[in-house]
Amino acid sequence: MFGLYYWVAVFVLSSIVFAAVGTDPVASALGKVVHYAMSSIVIVAISVVMYALHKRLIRSRRPEESLHLLFLGAFLLALLAAPIWAGLGFLVYTAFTWPLPTVFDLADFGYDMAYGGGLMFGWACLFVNLLFASELSERAARLAAIREEALAAQMRALRYQVNPHFLFNTLNSVDAMIGEGETAQAQRMVLSLSTFLRTTLELDPFHDVSLEEELALQQGYLEIERERFSDRMTVAFTIEPGVGAALVPSLILQPLVENAVKHGVGAARGQVGIKLRAQRNGEQLVIEIENDRPESPRTDWRPVGTRVGLRNVAERLEARFGDQGRLEIDRGDARRFRARIEMPWRTA
Repeated sequence: MFGLYYWVAVFVLSSIVFAAVGTDPVASALGKVVHYAMSSIVIVAISVVMYALHKRLIRSRRPEESLHLLFLGAFLLALLAAPIWAGLGFLVYTAFTWPLPTVFDLADFGYDMAYGGGLMFGWACLFVNLLFASELSERAARLAAIREEALAAQMRALRYQVNPHFLFNTLNSVDAMIGEGETAQAQRMVLSLSTFLRTTLELDPFHDVSLEEELALQQGYLEIERERFSDRMTVAFTIEPGVGAALVPSLILQPLVENAVKHGVGAARGQVGIKLRAQRNGEQLVIEIENDRPESPRTDWRPVGTRVGLRNVAERLEARFGDQGRLEIDRGDARRFRARIEMPWRTA
């Protein structure tokens, strides 16, 4: 298709030049079409040779290093094609002026060789540009695929940090219940934990779920924690109508809900409330998780672990959504701790 455009442009420009020097462009049009059609075979041959030369060169050197060799090859091929162009032109001229006699003029033949060589060299150079454009496009596609795979690997690594972190804390709680003689509660927690882990492990780490499904998973987690804190933990979900259909990364809320339980309920002796709100704000999905801060922390409580959970959420959002996804932590109120997630609004 590009070659067709090239010959159409040559035809139009040559017609203008012919008209300028006194040759009827209409009368000569058919002859030029036949000449160009025959010369297209030469163009195809040049293209094949240039393509093979390009593939051979890039095996042993970088593309930019092979550029000057490709242009040298284009120049040599144009020199070889120039007498063929002129010879075909003379044959076409002889056929279209028959039965009038034709005289071979060496000077005119040389001029036609120069003209044809320029056209062939111009095509060869354009073809080199096409080859490099194709090479750059393929390289960009390969890099995009590599980046996508790297992102997927990163997301999987971040996602798989959730289960061990949660499992560690829950088993500690089971151990504490057993130590305190609360075996029935410990058994219920183990069964709930088994159900929760089976559900989460079946999820694809790079697969999105609806917010409704994600909230159901968190309710399963909170059911486990209620075995420990049923007397002093209240939970309230406020979900804007229609927001449950929004897509979110699987288990993106787990570290935040766990953080609210561990540092809110687990650090206090009195009643602690956990609130989760989700709403649509323009083209953004906004989720807030808020928990009370204890006025008088338990004297026997010691913080366990690091801020792996919060960092995990922030890194997953950044890896998945770039600047459009973020985690904000609000510690301004001494009585409340608030985590706010923003991500692009998407539905299935």
